[in-house]
Amino acid sequence: MYVLGINAYHGDVSAVLLKDGQLLMALEEERFRRVKHWAGFPTLAIGKCLEHAGIAGGEIGHIAISRDPRANLLRKARFALTSRPDIKLVRDRLKNSKKLRGVREPLADALQLPVDQLPTIHYVEHHPSHLASAFFVSPFEDASVCAIDGFGDFVSTSMASGRSNRLDVLERVFFPHSLGILYTAITQHLGFLGYGDEFKVMGLAPYGKPEYLDVLRKLVRLKRGGTFELALQYFRHWSDDVQMEWDEGYPTMGLVYSDQLDRLLGPARKKDEPLTEHHENLARSLQAVYEECAFHVLNGLWERTKNPRLCLAGGCAMNSVANGKVRAKTPFTELYIQPAAGDNGTALGAAYYVWNQVLGKPRSFVMEHGYWGTSYPEFDLSSIMDRREDEEWSYEQTEVPDEGALCRIGAQLIADGNVVGWFQGRMEWGARALGNRSILADPRRADMRDLINTKIKFREKFRPFAPSILEEALSDYFVDAAPDPFMQQVYPVRADKRAVLPAITHADGTGRLQTVSERTNLRYYRLIREFANITGVPVLLNTSFNENEPIVDTPTQALDCFLRTRMDAIIVGNTVIQRQRAKQPVTLR
Repeated sequence: MYVLGINAYHGDVSAVLLKDGQLLMALEEERFRRVKHWAGFPTLAIGKCLEHAGIAGGEIGHIAISRDPRANLLRKARFALTSRPDIKLVRDRLKNSKKLRGVREPLADALQLPVDQLPTIHYVEHHPSHLASAFFVSPFEDASVCAIDGFGDFVSTSMASGRSNRLDVLERVFFPHSLGILYTAITQHLGFLGYGDEFKVMGLAPYGKPEYLDVLRKLVRLKRGGTFELALQYFRHWSDDVQMEWDEGYPTMGLVYSDQLDRLLGPARKKDEPLTEHHENLARSLQAVYEECAFHVLNGLWERTKNPRLCLAGGCAMNSVANGKVRAKTPFTELYIQPAAGDNGTALGAAYYVWNQVLGKPRSFVMEHGYWGTSYPEFDLSSIMDRREDEEWSYEQTEVPDEGALCRIGAQLIADGNVVGWFQGRMEWGARALGNRSILADPRRADMRDLINTKIKFREKFRPFAPSILEEALSDYFVDAAPDPFMQQVYPVRADKRAVLPAITHADGTGRLQTVSERTNLRYYRLIREFANITGVPVLLNTSFNENEPIVDTPTQALDCFLRTRMDAIIVGNTVIQRQRAKQPVTLR
């Protein structure tokens, strides 16, 4: 039986396909639309899922949608009557709900079916979808489960207990109180106004000092049992017309904070104004206050379950700095976060919620890696390169069918100081590049971060790059770190290794690591091992294969990114292309 899960009419829309409880494919629409965080309906992602499985839309048995417009209707009505929000805010939310209720037509188009022949459609509430995305694909038979985000179906935080094929919700925090909104408000105040820009503040925070802890603590009150309330006078997401656009294209969100926040913190930074010490200190303080609140929630969950295994989801579960402190700041000893913990992952959760909890099927799948996207085993870049005319550069293209030789060549290129685009296998699921759609470089070079930003990424200099490390070498380079194949946790780099790995060591001495095992990605593992054979360091600098766009999907997109930036080489499958420079290229043999 096939189950199709989708996240629709929200940010980061996505689709996943299960067959008899096994995940076949998981995709984000942005990779095909080439617009980050694409909202609307995941038409192309659905088509790719069907194509990969080799099935027609009529073979789908169940469709799971990760929103339920009927959820919490009494609470919504009570809030509208007592708080009297701006009528435009109410109208916008009703408009979005209407789109969800009218989802049958776009589904029929995507599946190429008449509307009256669509399979059974299940509307799965947003937060149960988050919870299911974390627990039902985890390695744990039973666990504590928590989802923390902005909002979905009127809920911002949920705590649950998972056992076998069932989730039992224990506690929820409802609109308008939200730790995600807290983080977004200060992110916007700091001048980062793009959808999903919160990660920039997390990267900025280590440069500052926590001088505004007492001020920011005024914005939220912690309550018994791991719950909390916002001081609503500092926010406007609950009362005013805060524009939120989830139609086809880039999602937008208006300012969620009120004028009182400006009076509390001082004037907001304009988008193009320089960052000052004040902004760095505010970012650091926000991260610290968020961690206090998040660990308050998690400790409250622990008191309810006493289960040492934790599964996390929701947009706030992408806060890798906080994630790396969970085992130190709470009683939890084991942590699982799948790579698409944000709203993209609700498609996965909705599908497994239907399979496991609604249909009562036993669990049989564990997500051990993130390579669930498209692949392109048959491609030829020669025709593009043969037509290439470039007065400044020439290119050398070589086919290397032997994987061992290919990895040795790639490792030598990186060890020689080259920045290498690395494209192989199936595309990653989630926001992180995990070695199949990555730009790789030598972490030993202190100038490498600036070099990549200048030549390729053109992004803020304060944002760190991540290390990919052989799993067995983890404890040699990081302090009290747990294996994490999904790059979802930040840990301290050992003091004696920080000078060895300057390009991936952040300002506070940490790194957001990805552990790489022979079991889950053999070719990438062999590449890092060959780099270790050359340099003695089993670590590569890994950043996503893109340039201010979604991560590349196809070999052609990878080549285009290589050609329009200053990458030194690209390895796509078994094809090596070098950009000729002043020195001779590495001899390929």
